[in-house]
Amino acid sequence: MSTQPPQMHQLLMIEDDARLAQMVSEYLANNGLQVSHAGDARSGLEQLLPGDGLPASDPPELVILDLMLPDMDGLEVCRRIRSLPGPAGQVPVLMLTAKGDPMDRIIGLEIGADDYLPKPFEPRELLARIRAILRRRGSGDSEPASSACMRFGSLEIDRDARTITVAGQLRELTSYQFDLLVTLAERAGRVLTRDQIMEAVRGRELEAFDRSIDVHMGRIRAAIESDPKTPKRILTVRGVGYVFAKQQD
Repeated sequence: MSTQPPQMHQLLMIEDDARLAQMVSEYLANNGLQVSHAGDARSGLEQLLPGDGLPASDPPELVILDLMLPDMDGLEVCRRIRSLPGPAGQVPVLMLTAKGDPMDRIIGLEIGADDYLPKPFEPRELLARIRAILRRRGSGDSEPASSACMRFGSLEIDRDARTITVAGQLRELTSYQFDLLVTLAERAGRVLTRDQIMEAVRGRELEAFDRSIDVHMGRIRAAIESDPKTPKRILTVRGVGYVFAKQQD
């Protein structure tokens, strides 16, 4: 009896360096990841908006996005992806940034990227980052039904649907920010260091002077707090990290 080969994950790489894109595509294909390449922002966005300006009903599972594109700034591409309705607007974005330029990384995370990787990079690290994002995206399937939803006052976190509502209103977060929130909520009342949070979500140690965790926390607070400047759900413990409050309105 013949068996069907496992279905390959479908990715989109928006990168103007054709040689790099070919190398990455071949490497990822050997590891079960099928890459569609777009050499500029326009053709990349067309794959997410295939016809009549309507978003793709079956978008790629992840976008690898270079910030230095010939026809459009990669940050603007990320903004446009996040503005798309439906599944296309929720596609995880992994940015490729210029080494030594932390501001691009911070801005990218603020506008909705899920992760970043400085150039030049090792293909093995790119593969590890991609697998971590895809694993987080599918993590809801393995959660027991009894713990699928968590409620804290008017805040509801549905792990299976990967949605967040506050007083019945849907709030938008990236897949990475959703997992950060779940990590904190599962440990409500317990103070977590930045290293512990990053290790739990991304599976690697926090890089020295990495501010991305604070950027993400700011985005999460903007989504779930009544007043992000005086948060009551995610509290900062100065010099230590963050704690998710057990008692909430």
